[in-house]
Amino acid sequence: MAALKKVLIAATVAAIAAFFGHAFLKINRLSLASREMPVKHLKCHYLPNIEYGAEDITVLKDGLAFLSTGLHDYLDMPSFSNEPGKMYVLDLLHPKPTPVELQIKGELDLNSFNPHGISVYTDEADDSIYLFVVNHPQRKSQVEIFRFVWDDTLVHLKTVAHPLLHSVNDIVAVGPEHFYATNDRYFHNAAPQVLTVVLSLPWCNVVYYSPEEVREAAGGIQSANGINISPDKRYIYVSDVLDHEVDVFERLDGEQLVYVKSVAVGRLCQNIEVDHVTGDVWLGCHPDATKLSKFDPEEPPGSEIIKIKSIISDQPVVTLEYGDDGHELMGSTVAVPYEGKLLIGTLFHKALYCSLK
Repeated sequence: MAALKKVLIAATVAAIAAFFGHAFLKINRLSLASREMPVKHLKCHYLPNIEYGAEDITVLKDGLAFLSTGLHDYLDMPSFSNEPGKMYVLDLLHPKPTPVELQIKGELDLNSFNPHGISVYTDEADDSIYLFVVNHPQRKSQVEIFRFVWDDTLVHLKTVAHPLLHSVNDIVAVGPEHFYATNDRYFHNAAPQVLTVVLSLPWCNVVYYSPEEVREAAGGIQSANGINISPDKRYIYVSDVLDHEVDVFERLDGEQLVYVKSVAVGRLCQNIEVDHVTGDVWLGCHPDATKLSKFDPEEPPGSEIIKIKSIISDQPVVTLEYGDDGHELMGSTVAVPYEGKLLIGTLFHKALYCSLK
């Protein structure tokens, strides 16, 4: 009996060791650990006033860009300021574009404002501009809806919170109070969440919200991150960061999403922006996620910006547009093209204004 007990203990220890060994290798593979960093620089300079990241950026057709800054205390990612987050606006048609802080009016606790993904919606009926902002006060997830009042004011209209919106990363607005949002994890506790990653459980999703209904619009995603919409409003794009893919869904009547395809990108990509003119898809990506989680200023996390041309076609083309080993820009999360210019935002570092010509 004692001998059998020893065998069982030894077998259990061996099984646990094997599982943790598998988990370590799996996480390293998903994180693209030790991946060779491609370098491709552009003519760029840092945007003034942006010192602690611009996690998401989006731009209107007239060149007015909105920036979400100061994300902190989120998923144990590095951050270097505990100050409340801020929103900025930037006129890309100005000869020297400079971010201007937006003044926020209304009943919103600015002391706990922690902005993440953003989206903008223009109501064609009266040209009103609505800004949707994912907010994480005290590590919660909610969506703030603002009306933009020229030229530097946001009027807070509404806070949206719902059990289905439990871990919102990004958002794409499709109406004045209507949006799709990604949940980037299933569990809030670290241990079970790591288990879902190790076991490749695709339990993340996209949620559709309107004042009339809230429901899952798409599931089966391992780690839903950035989300955006095609210029013709027909397709929704979702970045599955751990699968190193961009998932394409067709948007049908009744706000139903039907999976179409996935495009491999070979990187850990976050936010998605779409060129208003060409329809090209731009993504801010991480070359090696282990350098984010184990931040070392001597070996900083790099940045990669990629573009996908003809994403709906049978032969989409993925190209590297910018690459840096972290000594110019750390932890890129978003890239926004506009008439030969490019804005690049980051998780916690600075933001770049670049020329594509």
